[in-house]
Amino acid sequence: ASRACGIEGAIGTHTMRKTFGYHFYQQTKDVAMLQQIFGHSAPSVTLRYIGINDEMIDQILERFSL
Repeated sequence: ASRACGIEGAIGTHTMRKTFGYHFYQQTKDVAMLQQIFGHSAPSVTLRYIGINDEMIDQILERFSL
């Protein structure tokens, strides 16, 4: 898939899985569903796996208002 898109480098199924997870979460914010898809034991495992960290969460919460 990476070659078809003109992307060079070592991109395997694991990279594609994590990329899918990151974009799925960005579009849906449904960490519970993503946790089920990946078979993880906890939402925190899923968020760490896709690279969502506390700093990113803090930035989102700073912009949130009712």
